[in-house]
Amino acid sequence: MKRIFIMLLIVSSAITTTSAEPTAAPQKKPVGVIATLNDIIQKFGLNEGQVFSVNRNPNTGIMESSTKIVPFSCPTSEIHNNNLLKAVSINFQKEEPLSYQFQHIQPGSNENIYLMVIDNDGKGNNVRIRSNKRQEMWMMCTKNPENPQLRDAYAVTWELSEDKQKAMGTVYMITSLRPDVYVKNLETSKKTFKIEGRVDADIKDSLYNIYIANTAEELERIGDDDYVACVPVINKRFEWQTELDHPVVGRLRCIFPDGELCSAWINLDFVPGETYRITVHNGYYDEDRDYERRVGRQSGKSLLNERQSRGIDDVVADELMSDDIVEDTVVIDTIPGYNEPVTPRQSSRWEPKPEQMMQIEAKGMAMKANMDAIKATYASLEPHFKMKSLTGSDRIFEQITKLNKDLDAKFQDFIKYLKGLDVPPTEKAEKTNTIGEVHKQILKFYTEQNQGFTEMYKKVGVLTKAAQKTQKYINGLTEKYMKEMSKAIVGMR
Repeated sequence: MKRIFIMLLIVSSAITTTSAEPTAAPQKKPVGVIATLNDIIQKFGLNEGQVFSVNRNPNTGIMESSTKIVPFSCPTSEIHNNNLLKAVSINFQKEEPLSYQFQHIQPGSNENIYLMVIDNDGKGNNVRIRSNKRQEMWMMCTKNPENPQLRDAYAVTWELSEDKQKAMGTVYMITSLRPDVYVKNLETSKKTFKIEGRVDADIKDSLYNIYIANTAEELERIGDDDYVACVPVINKRFEWQTELDHPVVGRLRCIFPDGELCSAWINLDFVPGETYRITVHNGYYDEDRDYERRVGRQSGKSLLNERQSRGIDDVVADELMSDDIVEDTVVIDTIPGYNEPVTPRQSSRWEPKPEQMMQIEAKGMAMKANMDAIKATYASLEPHFKMKSLTGSDRIFEQITKLNKDLDAKFQDFIKYLKGLDVPPTEKAEKTNTIGEVHKQILKFYTEQNQGFTEMYKKVGVLTKAAQKTQKYINGLTEKYMKEMSKAIVGMR
């Protein structure tokens, strides 16, 4: 399966560069609701108790979450004079079709309302929106127009004071990951072990093999090809997780861009319910010191033996621990050979037959060619961006739609072929993992097209009907592959 995965990375490299300008179909924002809520904040918002936060992806600058919570207080006469409460009622009901979740609760109901908010690490917390039966509440949740993996929530609650002279309430405007898509992250059990890794900018590591064994002795005897996962390095980062019933020992070993397996590796304790954060340098790595103190090498609970815990072979210790290695680092473990060299076992790992590999490569290259064509077609819109008008571009968008339809068909055929490969039971988990990664990459491709349409709108001001139609189609594909990826992740687990 390793050859398949390396080939897929060639295809995915096209994915990350395909959508320079473009991306998919924004649903409209509830502009009336937003304007009304901002009007309440501007006229009656209180400074005390406000919450504002925005998180953006450091690489793309795209917003990943935001929170705006503002308490307000005003005389009831002012509310009625400004028709704000009436505007709330009118605009929430008018723009309800844009939402996928909508609620209006009158005073007197005992129902308390909580909004599930998922942060960028997939962890969730509940924000209380309605807390007592004296409050009236309006709330709607919509898909974020720039990224359908996000949800925009708009809500307002208020109650009258005992003398009915004041209305006191709170406005909520929150963007976060959609719970219906990422609910699995909230349900992550205490069995999940995760690695979050980074590599130095000057290191060319492209893949990491992950190995697992129950004991240190088993880990010493493990063969080069006995890995359980092959994880790609994307933008100098890599992530991997698995479900464990009990602590085990594990190993990270790099594959270079030419396919060569590195002669050095990193041994770690894999502990259920924990995340190991690691940064790999040239010949050493920054350990997760908190992890090592709590459950790893310094905890007294480590399953690694003495040599593995040191992370370095005595034979090369003096050479590696030179002046250019900083003090708070751990040197990567070296080739087996504590007393005598250990010869790796001959691999019995399944590999595709030559004719199967030819099919896989042909299908993968066809997908890559399709992606390159999509990229080139988007690039042909550049003169329209300079003129700030999409007039006369209908045929370009028709071609983009057609190319994406072709790509969708090729991708489905590719996945069908991978699923149909007959592999030994020991390989089934890896095949499922590979299919999940393919879904992840294709979803990234469509999401980037979706974001590109947002940038397009900023440049030209108005999208033509043909552009909107293409955008809607891309958005549909994004939704489709979000669902397929969720199913694939469940299969991986």
